[in-house]
Amino acid sequence: MKIGFIGAGTVAKTIAKHVLPLGHRVVLSNSRGPESLADLVAELGSGAAAGTAKEAAEQDLVVLAANWASVQAALFSVGDWTGRILVDTTNRVASSQPLALGDISGRTSSEIVADLAPGAKVVKAFNSVLMSWISDFSPSKRKTALFVSGDDADAKKVVSDLIEEIGFCSLDLGSLAVGGRFQQLGGPLAGVNLTFSERFVL
Repeated sequence: MKIGFIGAGTVAKTIAKHVLPLGHRVVLSNSRGPESLADLVAELGSGAAAGTAKEAAEQDLVVLAANWASVQAALFSVGDWTGRILVDTTNRVASSQPLALGDISGRTSSEIVADLAPGAKVVKAFNSVLMSWISDFSPSKRKTALFVSGDDADAKKVVSDLIEEIGFCSLDLGSLAVGGRFQQLGGPLAGVNLTFSERFVL
């Protein structure tokens, strides 16, 4: 699979390190241009490349890994999102230093993302755990539960299958409106670190 990343920080780097050893390819992008990602691409090694946001959005799966303040500009820079699977890893925050929640009383953060990327099949994932919790890239890593929410069953399956392939446990919470509210920052499942032994059967 070819996976594009809009945003090239800790979230993008962590996911890329999980998928690259399995033969997937990644295209990373940020607001500063492909040249600024040379060191990261070199660190990630074979299968990694840098591009523009539009080039990242042309891949089989697109991961939105920008900070909340940059989400609108990042999504608008692509333009046409029709039919694309967009994995929303963001959390709605008013500020990061100090950390302060944005208004989560209305539509969920992923519903807002879907509004900003009309036509995209948005799946909420990789947002509810600290990246340090899933930074073991070895085959013996703990089977951490990663939540997914979305309104398109086929798109959710693609994301869930990828989560399982890289060694984690995918738990489907339902729609963006319902499940997304549970897993977004400020929801009851945000920051919950669930792990399963190999003997655990769902």
